[in-house]
Amino acid sequence: MSDYTPTEEEIAQHYSACMDSVNLINAVIAAPNDYTNDPTVLQRNVDHLEVMVSYEHWTDEDMAPLNAAVTAGNAAIAG
Repeated sequence: MSDYTPTEEEIAQHYSACMDSVNLINAVIAAPNDYTNDPTVLQRNVDHLEVMVSYEHWTDEDMAPLNAAVTAGNAAIAG
């Protein structure tokens, strides 16, 4: 991995983007018919979270909702 170290502000922005994906995954699972016009929305957001969770720059951010959304999203994709 590169020598890049994000600032605290960048880490907060990354976490906020992750939580956007968590919320969207949960919304798609709760109301899948609302997202029929975007059939890849679930996979894209699960992929995003899987990449982001693997980053080493996290400090004390709570990864539990991210991991739970990945698990739920993968289960929904699998049917």
